[in-house]
Amino acid sequence: MIRPATHLAFALVTGVIALAATAPAAEAQAIKIPAGVAGSWESKAMVGAKDSVITTLVTTSTADTKGWTVQFPNRPLLQARVLAAGGDSVVIEVGPYESILRKGQQATTRTTSHYKGDVITGSFEAKYSNGDIVKGKLAGKRAKAKS
Repeated sequence: MIRPATHLAFALVTGVIALAATAPAAEAQAIKIPAGVAGSWESKAMVGAKDSVITTLVTTSTADTKGWTVQFPNRPLLQARVLAAGGDSVVIEVGPYESILRKGQQATTRTTSHYKGDVITGSFEAKYSNGDIVKGKLAGKRAKAKS
């Protein structure tokens, strides 16, 4: 015999699962990308006191949260997830992907970028599969349109 409390618990769990399944789509629609951000951005990722360049990248952004990508040299194109946006800033995440600097490790990178005209600045945090975290800066410019 099934008790009324069991029915209630089942209904609550079912409702939570349904709500969780729709939450990411609702959140993605609520993020408003700042004006002037759409385009391709050529940047350098830097670490340390002397801003040593560890890699270059091209971030392609859109006027909404869909279709953002990150391209590292000689690597497959990575799909980026827009996590937040506001003012002149957008937070994206890529990964996990094969680390550029640490052979055999996976990395997930979260970048906070600030856009002003044709200039991009910001910071990143790379989390590696072994638990290490590397933080650095990002600087670049809007790529010139190819004719």
